Amino acid sequence: MAKWLLRIFGVLLLLAAIFVVNAVWFKPFSSRVFYERVFLEYGLTSPELLTQLRLLESFGIRSHNAKLDDRSRQAGDLQFAKMKTDLATLRSYDRAAMSEAEQLNYDMLEWFIAHSSEGERWRYHGYPVNQLFGVQSNLPKFMVSSHPLADVTDAEHYISRLNQFQQVFLQVVEDLKIRAEKGVIPPRFVLEKVLAEIQGFTKGEVKQQLLYKHFADKVSTLADIDAATTEHLQTKVAEAVQQSVLPAYQHLSSYLQTLLTQSSTDDGVWKLPDGDAYYAYMLKQHTTTDLTPEQIHQLGLAEVARIQAQMTEILTAQGHSGDSVAAMMSTLGDDAQFLYPDTQDARLQILADYKTILADINTRLEPAFNIRPKAEMDVQRVPEFSEKTAPGAYYNAPAMDGSRPGVFYANLYDIRATPKFSMKTLAVHEGIPGHHFQIAIQQELQGLPTFRKILPFTVYSEGWALYTEKLMAELGLYKDDPYGDLGRLQDELFRAIRLVVDTGIHHKRWTREQAISYMTSNSGLAASDVEAEIERYIVMPGQACAYKIGMLKILELRQKAQNELGNKFKLTDFHDVVLKNGSMPIAILERVVEQYIASKKQAGV
Repeated sequence: MAKWLLRIFGVLLLLAAIFVVNAVWFKPFSSRVFYERVFLEYGLTSPELLTQLRLLESFGIRSHNAKLDDRSRQAGDLQFAKMKTDLATLRSYDRAAMSEAEQLNYDMLEWFIAHSSEGERWRYHGYPVNQLFGVQSNLPKFMVSSHPLADVTDAEHYISRLNQFQQVFLQVVEDLKIRAEKGVIPPRFVLEKVLAEIQGFTKGEVKQQLLYKHFADKVSTLADIDAATTEHLQTKVAEAVQQSVLPAYQHLSSYLQTLLTQSSTDDGVWKLPDGDAYYAYMLKQHTTTDLTPEQIHQLGLAEVARIQAQMTEILTAQGHSGDSVAAMMSTLGDDAQFLYPDTQDARLQILADYKTILADINTRLEPAFNIRPKAEMDVQRVPEFSEKTAPGAYYNAPAMDGSRPGVFYANLYDIRATPKFSMKTLAVHEGIPGHHFQIAIQQELQGLPTFRKILPFTVYSEGWALYTEKLMAELGLYKDDPYGDLGRLQDELFRAIRLVVDTGIHHKRWTREQAISYMTSNSGLAASDVEAEIERYIVMPGQACAYKIGMLKILELRQKAQNELGNKFKLTDFHDVVLKNGSMPIAILERVVEQYIASKKQAGV
């Protein structure tokens, strides 16, 4: 009996070895194994992503938390080569023999890798260091918001990462030099704002630096670390900041000052080599459609007119009059009843009020959702060192192991940019049932390849968040609150204006000032918001167009389902279909909804 058991065990071991060898070194027998290999290989090249997701910690694997991503040219070469190999392997599987569900996996990954591979042509286009994001702001944010600090090992990993700042910044500067040689130089205002940000971030003594203070505050609260160890660790952090972090920022600052002398005030990517083709690529990346810049521009103009007409009706009903919607909304924005005082206490109150609003929203969701995310969500202030140039708000995903909640970050730099009538809509978009529902639920999906849990498509994620703004109006969030509804419509108007100004800047060659003028004269938004937004579109071509296009498509598909299913249509089922499949390109979203409609018809219930 023992011999038979040993033989069976040996056979099983051999089969397992064959499976592992096949999965790692050859084309996997199963496409599902291939999907996991692709994800794992990509994850292993990005220790920062692994830290954010926290997928390996539950297996006791933590060494990646001591490393930063390799941003060298050689690493980029390997990544593009790998994408081409992975795409060829993926296409070697027989898609026609796959089930409907497996075809969905195949098509999503195929779209993503194929489009990303096309991006090699534009590898050195764009501005990876700018006033919104880049190593100078993203790396400190990552260290503060994602790097764990729960024990001595985490602390040592933190110090290891600080000591790698200098190498990472050297790689980034080399990348910027390659771009400059190819004629890809950011507009002057971008460089000026990044230089000001670096100066603000690095000023003061070492122990006043964010990366030191954050570490010292966290470690001092850990009961398992004695005073002597704490003091030793803090000394090592101070040395790392002095010897690696600050020199890294100085090196970047010196190069940007040199680059400033070569910059211009031209703002659109039309100025770059093959700029028009690059813009078309970026529009496709963010919208996943083949809409032309002119089509998007005209759609934006039509949506601006439609939404302004709705707003005029509400404003008139509330007794307001003026030359334009923008003028009337600007007047509302100056009304003291809608403003918080410009104090630190008021800023804390804003965060508390957002939490109250979210609690109210949560009570209204039952008619629309069968599914809720398990992950918790918090509301926090945008880090002060970056808030001057940061967007009005953004969302950070929760850790997959539940150790970190999702976070809705509110920018409180200009308190006038947070009128009370706009807060409900922002809480919906960034929180629930907007980004927190969409992203947290996607991460929690069961039975799907891991890549499906994290794959980003802007048109889907931002389209969903904007769609939920309208959805919550339908669910009564603004009942008896006409000013709150005006805030919602102003935000939708803002997204329609984006279609006009993004294409205006990059296709019609508008200047930064022309775009600011158009948005100001049509939106009524705070001047600080308008300037930051226009500058955002300049460094992120095409991204701002995804919101409205995604929203309109989800509404179109919902209406189609209602029309074809009649009384068989359930809003909760429709949202299940959209959310339980994760992020996807527009064409695949359409297919998924059409399959849902067909299955409901066939079921007869």
